[in-house]
Amino acid sequence: MLQLDELKKIANQFDEAMAKINQSIDIEKTKNQVKDLEKLTISPDFWLDNDKAQKVISQINELKDLVHDYQRLMDIYETIELSIEMLNESEKVDLDEIQVLINEFERLNQTYTLKLLLNEPYDKFNAIIEFHPGAGGTESQDWAEMLFRMYKRYCDKQNYQFKIIDYLDGDEAGIKSATILVSGKYAFGYLKAESGVHRLVRISPFDSSGRRHTSFASVKVYPEIDDSIEIEIDDDDIRIDTYRSSGKGGQGVNTTDSAIRITHLPTNIVVTCQNERSQIQNRETAMKVLKGKLYNLELEKKHEEIAKFHDGKLNAFGSQIRSYVFHPYTMVKDHRTNYETGNGDKVLDGDLEDFIFAYLTMIKNES
Repeated sequence: MLQLDELKKIANQFDEAMAKINQSIDIEKTKNQVKDLEKLTISPDFWLDNDKAQKVISQINELKDLVHDYQRLMDIYETIELSIEMLNESEKVDLDEIQVLINEFERLNQTYTLKLLLNEPYDKFNAIIEFHPGAGGTESQDWAEMLFRMYKRYCDKQNYQFKIIDYLDGDEAGIKSATILVSGKYAFGYLKAESGVHRLVRISPFDSSGRRHTSFASVKVYPEIDDSIEIEIDDDDIRIDTYRSSGKGGQGVNTTDSAIRITHLPTNIVVTCQNERSQIQNRETAMKVLKGKLYNLELEKKHEEIAKFHDGKLNAFGSQIRSYVFHPYTMVKDHRTNYETGNGDKVLDGDLEDFIFAYLTMIKNES
């Protein structure tokens, strides 16, 4: 059970947490922003431009969420402060209830801090994720599928929508490649932390001798670009090929040449889409993915330019980011942040929040 000294120590930690939040957000200014935007919505011509109106409504909702969560954090913080005063005066306090509030503050503080870290214009976009096994045949293809499942479970936990754009089965097990679209608030902002090479060490289920194997697979995360950002693609710069779908899909998906492959000739970027029911739908989806890749290419260039001013401290896109070890011990370690856990099964079940938080905090501090 909580003691007074322990409660005071926790309260001091929460003091620091609230101080950091107040450095990152001017809550009164945010409240005024909400009022100013709400005034726009009562204008008679507000809905004449539906797209613009929807963006304003979305911005209002996002700012209101920030204000609401801030107030909830402050309420918990003040309740704990009051409880300490009451204990100092030997008054009775429900310590079990205080423990519940402490747990809620810690959970909400991490979520809220993450939101404040996601302040880049592209963080709000949906995310496109590509999976590619490294060398090693069945071993790495199976590892790529394990990562595919891990992110599927992460999306389920976050209530994100998960849609398969392209999927190619491995020769014996796993996948040769896959592309998915993850839709939800700040999907790219969170999942950009996962872009890079993932390494697995385990006793192989495909090795009859029971030897330890090391496998690699790459995860590449791109933003799905919306209409607010213009990415111009010249028709002369792309080659479009059609072919018969062989991936996972609904009835009739592999009975016509509906699959699309788009090659962007200046960059040699190739995008495939085969899981929609029609060639037109596959082409539209493939173009969205291509725009995301081209936009991400510019982000990488910007990232490299910034790194020059930080003595190379910022991690390069696409480098080996994390190791998952299941033999001779169990450990998952992120090589960028040094955050690690001994519960590898929980991580593969989609528990990635602490890794993402550590990464976003690191790049915020380095920027």
